[in-house]
Amino acid sequence: MPSPLIEISQFSYGYPSSSGPVLRDLSLAIQPGEIVALLGPTGAGKTTLCLALAGLVPQFYRGRCFGSIRVAGHDTVDTPIHTLSRHVGLVLQDPGSQLVTTSVTDEVAFALENFGLPVAEIKSRVTEALATVGLGAFATKHPQDLSGGQQQRLVIATVLAARPPVIVLDDPTSQLDPVGTAEIFALVKKLNVTFRTTFIITSQASEELATTCTRAIVIDQGQLTVDDSIETVLADVERMDRHHLRPPQITSVFAALNKAAILPIAAPLPVTMPQAAVLKAQLPTAHAFDPGPPVSINRGIPILQLIDVTHRYPDGTKALTNLTLPFYRGDYCLIIGQNGAGKSTVLQHLLNLLQPTSGDVLIDGVPLGSFSVSALAQRIGFVPQRPDQNLFNATVEAEVGFSLQTTSFTSAEKHRRCESALEAMRLTHLRNAHPFSLSQADRARVVIAAMLVLEPEILIFDEPTT
Repeated sequence: MPSPLIEISQFSYGYPSSSGPVLRDLSLAIQPGEIVALLGPTGAGKTTLCLALAGLVPQFYRGRCFGSIRVAGHDTVDTPIHTLSRHVGLVLQDPGSQLVTTSVTDEVAFALENFGLPVAEIKSRVTEALATVGLGAFATKHPQDLSGGQQQRLVIATVLAARPPVIVLDDPTSQLDPVGTAEIFALVKKLNVTFRTTFIITSQASEELATTCTRAIVIDQGQLTVDDSIETVLADVERMDRHHLRPPQITSVFAALNKAAILPIAAPLPVTMPQAAVLKAQLPTAHAFDPGPPVSINRGIPILQLIDVTHRYPDGTKALTNLTLPFYRGDYCLIIGQNGAGKSTVLQHLLNLLQPTSGDVLIDGVPLGSFSVSALAQRIGFVPQRPDQNLFNATVEAEVGFSLQTTSFTSAEKHRRCESALEAMRLTHLRNAHPFSLSQADRARVVIAAMLVLEPEILIFDEPTT
């Protein structure tokens, strides 16, 4: 067997602000060409391990570190990050934090220029990488003008262009639509076959992991709990549930059939559609179900609505065309569409952050522009795609209660609302923690809690579960 490409030996790490270790005594080895799924519940330490593989932990984040990690023979604690970047490519959960230049082309070329590659080689790699992630038509755009999903594609392109032997993808498809997600995982398999690139992937896309990865590692509370084949891990629905992980939908379906004795299965549960197709033939004949005619509901007058809205950005991009959308009291509405379809543009109009090129946006029949920012904020709460942009206080409790400071509520009412929001988002035990000492998911919970304290009539979420 060849020498491991990645060797982790009794590695433990704690951030400067954390009370204890975030990773605890991890030991494992990854061979060249493996595609490994890194699984675990929110706050398990997955992102920290990804940062450690690239040397950012502890070189950038500092903190307390024990044991060792070696990638392609390089110790990630002692080897400078700029040297490690030739061997490890890292795609973070928040793509915006990795974008530093003023055009898509420059972003992809940035690392290659620092590597000192010939100009012709740089141009070739940039063109190839952008075409691979479907951004060839956006070469001259500013990265900040892209949607969240497009930014995620761009960061992946910057890593692909550098062609490191190891690529670490920390939730690389969190902001991508199903088509984009499938394309990224297909790309992973292609690069693995073509260049024998080794991948470590954290993701909730269990269906894609099942068809892409060969091995799964599960960590919980910073400790290695499972290291097995991807099929064995995903098929164990009870263990997945204990770790708050989602098995593939087809696995859950057959687990339910098995539990109900409709289709007893002695062999492991299927984790992919081809495996399920083999078992499908054993299902009993289905019974017809007639749900009856749909019930008509009179929902009254819309509380919020777009009427014939068209929006054209300054660069000429037409994002919305004659869009009419009513939203009613009590609605639970999902806006779906491919990346770049205009979803975020719609939300920004509903918040009066963008004004229509033509058309109207109304709340209770009154134009949004008639309201002050503070008045609108008390009626509409908003959780953005990148919640970190909303964090600026020193503790979770101060962050959650900040918006109440300018209200006329009594101290008792402010306290009640703050406690209720902390409890709703399971943040009570973290009230004294600094928001940026928390995991990304917990930071998102803080922002949601800060919206809940005002008890707005309308809550708008832009990708709240990324």
